[in-house]
Amino acid sequence: MREFQCLSYISVACARSSLPLAADRPPANEKILQKIPAPTAIHEEPPVLDTDRLISFTSDIVRIRSLSCEEARVSRRIEDEMTALGFDSVWTDDVGNVVGVLEGAQPGPVIVFDAHTDTVGVSPGVPWELDPFSGEVRGGALHGRGAADMKGALAAMVHGIAGLDRSALKGKAVVSASVMEEVLEGVALEKVIAQTGADFVVIGEASDLQIVRGGRGRAEIHLTTTGRPSHSSAPHMGRNAVLDMMRVIAAVEDLALDEHPQMGPAIFALTDIISDPYPGHSVIPSICRVTYDRRLLPGESAQRVLADISERPELADIKLDARVGTGEYTSYTGHTFVTEKFFPAWLADDNDPFVTGALAAVHGAGIDAGLNAYRFCTNAAYSAGAAAIPTIGFGPATEADAHVINESLKLDHLIAAAQGYRAIGEAVLG
Repeated sequence: MREFQCLSYISVACARSSLPLAADRPPANEKILQKIPAPTAIHEEPPVLDTDRLISFTSDIVRIRSLSCEEARVSRRIEDEMTALGFDSVWTDDVGNVVGVLEGAQPGPVIVFDAHTDTVGVSPGVPWELDPFSGEVRGGALHGRGAADMKGALAAMVHGIAGLDRSALKGKAVVSASVMEEVLEGVALEKVIAQTGADFVVIGEASDLQIVRGGRGRAEIHLTTTGRPSHSSAPHMGRNAVLDMMRVIAAVEDLALDEHPQMGPAIFALTDIISDPYPGHSVIPSICRVTYDRRLLPGESAQRVLADISERPELADIKLDARVGTGEYTSYTGHTFVTEKFFPAWLADDNDPFVTGALAAVHGAGIDAGLNAYRFCTNAAYSAGAAAIPTIGFGPATEADAHVINESLKLDHLIAAAQGYRAIGEAVLG
């Protein structure tokens, strides 16, 4: 009965998606696809989850510093682990993502399990109880930067998916160890999916082992006011761009933003402000620039977000430029991403077949999960928000465990996540 239910919800999900199965889609980039190597290993017996090795591997990768654009060492360690565990194909792509593929015995859909390899830094001046790169196991938890966000989830994916029984699978499971998520959500995952295809995606960000069906997006909004310079002894001869910007900021603070019951409110957060010239020596500033972090809800577009500011009638006399910022980052392989920093929100229905099927799968693995939504932005901004690929989130730890001092991950969460990823893979491909 369980097998029938799994096959049923997957067939319905494929029918509902506007995207064809990955096997039926034209290659997104033929040159990249040609670089995928031949299978590196063949196994007849699926390995049993080795929890000691899982914990040891997680400790290893937590010990390796991997800021955004500096993930080379940790990527090599991940590639070695995937190869040793017998993934059929393992490679590092042009932008630095490590990709491992496990092939089922028969054709079928492609499910991608994605976790990022980069972490935020360690803030100076705030001491940790343990070395943030110790990877030490103490008190039933593994400690260090990236343990919760999200090297634990990555390790759980690698070990959980390696244990799938190929002979019982229809399709393929892909583990994506993607780079640079902390600075450009989704752009690296897009490169992986261009190589492997994807009919379903699982994002491993912290969810407290709940099934996540949506998440807030993020945009970086740049506002510039232009005035007219004059000597500061005669300010009436000029127009002060900072004073104009103060009116713009007040208007932004006065905006009535929507709220979602699970994701929380849309947010406009002022993050920096600077005038030009700076420093202003006896000169009224003619330029003022501010940056806002805008947290997005489903359905919000860049055009609407900008119009909410630029079309305010009380600002009509101000020379105001409002635009989405552009991010430029170079990966450790030398590939440069230049991307508009608008990463859309996403939301699946409670009754979406992939959502309900994944929920049933983790319940079958003994995990008492419910449905929830991310209040932060993830790589799902691409898979679900931009590409409309059926996507869920599922990961160990909680949102509150990320980007904090004394970051840690409970070992029982780490092991349960590996079991949950395996169960979801079996449900989709079984």
